[in-house]
Amino acid sequence: MNRINDYIIALTHLYGLVDKDKVVEIFNMQNEEKINIERLKQSIDFEELKENYVEFMDDYFIHDTILEFDDFDNLLSAKADKPFYIPNQKELLKYKDDNYFEINKEYNDLFKYINKNLLDGDEWQARMIVDDIQGYCQIGAKPSEIFNIFNHREISFNDEKQVNDVLQLVMNLANNTRIWENNGHTPNEIFERYEKHKLKPLPNKRFEINRKIGRNDPCPCGSGKKYKRCCLGKDDN
Repeated sequence: MNRINDYIIALTHLYGLVDKDKVVEIFNMQNEEKINIERLKQSIDFEELKENYVEFMDDYFIHDTILEFDDFDNLLSAKADKPFYIPNQKELLKYKDDNYFEINKEYNDLFKYINKNLLDGDEWQARMIVDDIQGYCQIGAKPSEIFNIFNHREISFNDEKQVNDVLQLVMNLANNTRIWENNGHTPNEIFERYEKHKLKPLPNKRFEINRKIGRNDPCPCGSGKKYKRCCLGKDDN
């Protein structure tokens, strides 16, 4: 078994594309045996990589879907400066299977809704649809593209409420799916861990409007009296 090749394939499936230096770094984090770039290059089984949809170009291991859609530069730019999600070794190597993904609460919520409300209990078809939706979420597809899955399968909705229910469940799944442009993080993880703290909280007090107070306006001190009979003149003291 070629453990180094296993890491290359798993990391490429998880990240979409990954630099050879990052492969060496993560391999050395999780294994007693340490390698360098030369050892990595010597261990590559290019035939196995190709069988697992992995190509090597410009020091990057790249999922062939990215090359097929000529999306290398766009994805590399989107991933820039974002931290890497690095699961433990056991979880990481599950990604050697190109079809593997985490089945989370949001996946199960969508599956249950579709199975019950759209397919009358056809669990097999419901599973296929949600798997397809998860795949679309992973590559950052738009909601309109995702909803084409239902059109292709000739599945119709009863009313607008049902459309909105499914849309909300799809968005929940999308926000909790590990995606390539986030280096394996979910959108929610990126927001909660790395972006939320940058947001400025709303002020506790109402916004103050700087305007001149009229003589007959209520006094801002809160007395209930008119300004001219209360604090007028005192403010200048």
